[in-house]
Amino acid sequence: MMIKLKHSACYKRFFLLLLLAPGAFASLKAQDIMGKIERFASYFTPERAYIHYDKSSYSPGETIWFKAYLLAEIAPAEASKTFYIDWIDDKGKILQHTSSPLVNGMTNGQFELPDTYTGKSLTVKAYTSWMLNFDSSFLYSKKLPVISSAPPAAGKTGADMKPALTFFPEGGDAVAGLQNKIAYKAVNAFGDPVKISGIVVDEGGKFVDSIRNMHDGMGYILLTPKPNAKYTAKWKDDKKTDYTTPLPAIKPEGIVLKVAVVPGKRNFEVQVSPGAAAGTDSLHIVGTMYQHAVFNISRSQKAGPVTGSIPLESLPYGILTITVFDKNWKPLAERITYVDNNSAYARPATMEVEHWGLSHRGRNELIITLPEAAPASLSVAVTDLAIGGDSTENIFSGLMLTGELKGKVFNPAYYFKDSSFQVQQHLDLVMLTNGWRRFNWDKLIAGELPAIRYPRDSSYISVSGKLTGIMPSSISPGSSIIVMMKQKDTEGKMLMMPITKDGRFNDPSSIFFDTARVAFKIQDKTLDGSAVQFMPDKLRVPDAGTAWRAPFAADTAGSAYHLRLAAAANAIAEKNRYKELEAVTVAAKTKSPVQVLDDKYSSGLFKGDLNAVQLDVLNDPFAKSAMDIFTYLQGKVAGLQISGSGSSASLNWRGGAPQIYIDEMPADVSFASSINVNDIAYIKAFRPPFVGGANGANGAIAIYTRRGDDVKPEPGKGMSASRIEGYTAIKEFYVPKYYSQFVAPDADKDIRTTIYWNPNIVVDPKKNQVMISFYNNDVTDAFRVVIQGMTLEGKLIHHEENME
Repeated sequence: MMIKLKHSACYKRFFLLLLLAPGAFASLKAQDIMGKIERFASYFTPERAYIHYDKSSYSPGETIWFKAYLLAEIAPAEASKTFYIDWIDDKGKILQHTSSPLVNGMTNGQFELPDTYTGKSLTVKAYTSWMLNFDSSFLYSKKLPVISSAPPAAGKTGADMKPALTFFPEGGDAVAGLQNKIAYKAVNAFGDPVKISGIVVDEGGKFVDSIRNMHDGMGYILLTPKPNAKYTAKWKDDKKTDYTTPLPAIKPEGIVLKVAVVPGKRNFEVQVSPGAAAGTDSLHIVGTMYQHAVFNISRSQKAGPVTGSIPLESLPYGILTITVFDKNWKPLAERITYVDNNSAYARPATMEVEHWGLSHRGRNELIITLPEAAPASLSVAVTDLAIGGDSTENIFSGLMLTGELKGKVFNPAYYFKDSSFQVQQHLDLVMLTNGWRRFNWDKLIAGELPAIRYPRDSSYISVSGKLTGIMPSSISPGSSIIVMMKQKDTEGKMLMMPITKDGRFNDPSSIFFDTARVAFKIQDKTLDGSAVQFMPDKLRVPDAGTAWRAPFAADTAGSAYHLRLAAAANAIAEKNRYKELEAVTVAAKTKSPVQVLDDKYSSGLFKGDLNAVQLDVLNDPFAKSAMDIFTYLQGKVAGLQISGSGSSASLNWRGGAPQIYIDEMPADVSFASSINVNDIAYIKAFRPPFVGGANGANGAIAIYTRRGDDVKPEPGKGMSASRIEGYTAIKEFYVPKYYSQFVAPDADKDIRTTIYWNPNIVVDPKKNQVMISFYNNDVTDAFRVVIQGMTLEGKLIHHEENME
């Protein structure tokens, strides 16, 4: 029987519709099940991530630069807008929780490894909030080697280095009386393959089959077990140590699902034991990819084994799951197989060296060519070849294979080196020996959907909040909140946001990075007494999990060289820090309290004395007795006339009203009068004219509210303040430009091990080429160049090459 398929695309989603083959039949129940599967796939589309790092190992004090790529099915994961990374030390402590904005399923950033770090590895756990709703085994996790000369912790014991041998019956169970393919995998404590040899024997010690290494510690045996029989593997590892391992228990009745890898198709066969056949007269066989049903057949099994052939040309790349159900849709067996239709989605780039600069401080020019003209974003890393590298994984293997599997896959990049039949046979061993279950069939068929604990981040992190302690009925249609936002070294912003009936407010345009200080006032007296919670929907840092606990053994190639350069770089940085501190110490002069406040609070055109009157409100004992800020100012600034108080105060300076600023943001008299004087640290009155503002002809009054490290203001009075956190600040990788190879005798040596890193190389959609340029350091004689990327359609790009 040949299963015919056709496909259609809808909103960049690849799903397939079944054309039932002759002999297959449909039912209302089958249609209902297919509807549930499709509904699940549409509502609970999983996302998977891959991260490209500037290099494969790090030393304390170095910066880890990264570019993240995310897919949902085979298209960029555009629904999620925020990507989180937990940087976890080798004791399970989260060193930093970073967040980055996703644009077209991509983002980038950095993490500075502390120079005091003594661990031997760093675990990177990455996810979107949506990914946290599902099996944590599918979150991105990777251990990065940390090269350090620090001795191991006292009393620390190593992992049990005995290898483990595990057996996996094809389809799920080994059934008596039927021929079974039972795959096996032998690994050490680090999850790496172990070469083994041995035999399988029955209870009487009789030979059944040989155990041999077919590929990376994997293989399979063929076994037709007897009822109630027990089988044992007797094997040796590469050190000739003897071990025994029992095979899985034999089921007296059941079904066996076999899948054969054939070029361009997959053949399957379902055998049913006599006892199991008596309980069901028909079988349902369903194929799913990315949780969508790609075929569904129902066949009578009375005539013997059910067989079929699945053509692959209409399928996308990825894991095809074949599940067998009984007549009541109870799952009986399941098998995964990889569909290697990768050519349309995994596109190798090419690289040409236009200008060689392997000499120290020499200039290099590279031309990167893509297979086709399409809008794409690339990340390019150029590192010192001598520090070593890791070519066992790349964007192909990360997003097309391991992101869909549980458990470790050794050297996954191997399976994408070519599409030969031998590689496909080896890849099928991976399918036989790794976990894959994305959903629970029993719950899905019963109509039970997963509980969503973490809503999808469908919008970017921006200034938002929620009023608490009030009844929704007290919020009028015109209720609003004024938020004054100030960040270091930037101009302040004033945001006026309406308050919705559920007490929420948000300004989607106010996306921000790093931290910000916000002061706020609710413009509705009926809401007095309500509390404001800022950023209520921001994901809180989850538990570190257990991924960091796995034992780790790093490739030490190039470690000594890398450590030597890193130590020298840290020494240069420390020397320069000492010089800066020394210079500051010599030049330092004692500053008055007002000067200290001015340095701390003012910025830009507001900074310096500028012929301004400066008032230290923070340390003024008479400030507490003032009714409001204008009562306090009366008589303190020559020429400034103030009449009245509170919101009815009137200011006049040289014939006009001066401009009022709160934390360097324009404000009015009403707003300024609402601030409790105890919340104010510093005031600057700029005599007319004030060039720092648009309306400064009559001078300006700049009022600065206290920050968190000052005396805590009295709660509930005046203008409340809070500190909020946005996206992690993204830094720019420093790329020096050398116009001469001459190095001054007293100049610092350039010993960067990452020569070039650019995570955002955009390829013009009208072209298929881009040129990059960078300069060598003072020690490197050969480079490793790694190019990875993704088009806006989700096609993946990879190229790796050495320049020697």
